[in-house]
Amino acid sequence: MRVTLYLAAALALGAITVAPSAAHARTTTPATTAAASAAMDDPTICAIFDAANTWDIETSEIAEKKATTKEIRDLAAMFVRDHKAVRQQGRDLVKKLGVTPTPPKDFALAATHADAMKTLKSTSGKAFDRAYLENEVAFHKAVIDAIKGTLLPATQNAELKELQVKVAPAFEAHMLAAQRLLDGLPK
Repeated sequence: MRVTLYLAAALALGAITVAPSAAHARTTTPATTAAASAAMDDPTICAIFDAANTWDIETSEIAEKKATTKEIRDLAAMFVRDHKAVRQQGRDLVKKLGVTPTPPKDFALAATHADAMKTLKSTSGKAFDRAYLENEVAFHKAVIDAIKGTLLPATQNAELKELQVKVAPAFEAHMLAAQRLLDGLPK
């Protein structure tokens, strides 16, 4: 059930990043996705970028304390360190450009993040390890899909676009690292 929730969130974020309606999600085509991308502006993209990094910091800070293995705690510490650095790069760019980040009205992944935090806070032991790693894989996939499919095509500012392109491989490396550890967990 938890995996289904994360995968649904990944699809929702990847398809449009903002979810105006369930009917829209069912009828999304390349043309409607392109139209949604065109409607998204740089201040919204900056807010999404900041939120994505902040949310992974939050989940990984929990894992630094609660994971049952050193390998998972080390992975979480790396995620915290990397996402803090990337978030700061984004915030520095926002300041430089004089942009006011504007979160989307219906941010599809916000509720999913809240659910993930609730699960991670209330879970322990091996169940926590699995929940954390499943979240990290699905979350990073959602962010990668959003960057490639929605955010990057809609970004107007060259420096903001360059930052997204620069950090995309790190998001992919994070997803693969979490997947490797998840695959190694006992069934």
